[in-house]
Amino acid sequence: MKITPLIFCLLSIYSSTQVYAAGMDQSGQSILAFLEDGHYAEASITAVSPDISGKIRNRPDLVASGSSDLDTGDMIKDIQYYSAAMKFQLSPRVSFGLLYDQPFGANTEYPMKANNTFSDNQYTFVGTKANVETQNLTTIIGFQPNKYLNFYAGGVYQSMEGNVSLRGNSMGIFNGYDANFLKDNSTGWLAGVAYQIPEIALKAALTYRSKIDYSIDVQESLNGEIMNFTEAKDTKIITPKSINLDFQTGVSQNTLLYLNARWVNWKNSVIRPAQFGALSELATAELSQGAYGGGFNLDDYRKDQWSAALGVGHQFNEKISASTDVSWDSGTGNPAGVLGPIHGGWGLGLGLQYNPTPKYFLSAGLRYIWFGDAVAQDGTYFLPIEGISQIAEQADFKDNTAMVYGLKIGYKF
Repeated sequence: MKITPLIFCLLSIYSSTQVYAAGMDQSGQSILAFLEDGHYAEASITAVSPDISGKIRNRPDLVASGSSDLDTGDMIKDIQYYSAAMKFQLSPRVSFGLLYDQPFGANTEYPMKANNTFSDNQYTFVGTKANVETQNLTTIIGFQPNKYLNFYAGGVYQSMEGNVSLRGNSMGIFNGYDANFLKDNSTGWLAGVAYQIPEIALKAALTYRSKIDYSIDVQESLNGEIMNFTEAKDTKIITPKSINLDFQTGVSQNTLLYLNARWVNWKNSVIRPAQFGALSELATAELSQGAYGGGFNLDDYRKDQWSAALGVGHQFNEKISASTDVSWDSGTGNPAGVLGPIHGGWGLGLGLQYNPTPKYFLSAGLRYIWFGDAVAQDGTYFLPIEGISQIAEQADFKDNTAMVYGLKIGYKF
């Protein structure tokens, strides 16, 4: 049942199912290119077109006087991101790889609306928005003691930058808040093991990636004025640790069954810039009449992310193969923050690969995602203040979808 490898390089679209589904997970952090035979290189591009909007709770503290419009508008913009990889088989037992991807990201921007819930129509004419960009370079060394096993480990060099603007009635005293997260670089590591039985087209890989700690200089302002509620200091941010499981096996001649699963530790990722935190502490102390002054975070998550895709791939001839799968994402909890009001979801993916020669291939894929319904809430939802959770709930997001497109080229040399 030895089949020309198609799944580990076929469906570039799979890892894109995480986009907007949980936290800021974007690329899926795959290392599958490193598991290709011999010398290998690839490059891919993924484009996401989401359609995400909600209905605002009809309350005077959220909706501008005189407005009957309760629509948030489409609040997540289209996004594109890239990845590339090179793998060298230095000897029969030693391999080396370089992987580039953009693992985490966000591109949220609420449109201007007369309801003034998530936008400022009086002074700045800006909607609530958040943009986060990361870039990741991974180096891997692998040791293959025999034809079945591959032990690998490596270092990760990662950069992060972003900006946030909070606008509208929903933001209360933070209406007019801006934060610019200056670019910072940090390091982490990964380790894993892979097992294969070529005779039955079986491959399995388990990969652990460490968290990466940042200390980022954040420039904060409120209504255009530099904030000075506390001593200026860098903001601690963590990009989460994760575990990826990749599995495939032949089930009949020219047909493979495959499973990709991923866990991401979003629950330990918290963002609280110094001035934002200090102002939130003053606000909660006043709101609770001194009973609670612990403040709240600009961004956090209540649950870890779990995701999986189960599919089948078939090789029709030496040049053409295809795959289809069903994917699921748990999300990171509900209610969800207003910057990412998504509660997991389901997806259906299709992929097609064309091999003009045995040396290289072109693949394309698409995935349609049905996002889970979510309640958008501000950061005060989980505070120990009676009645705060109902006040923090601001909008209901239902029946939202996204279309994801992917292109990849791979070359064996």
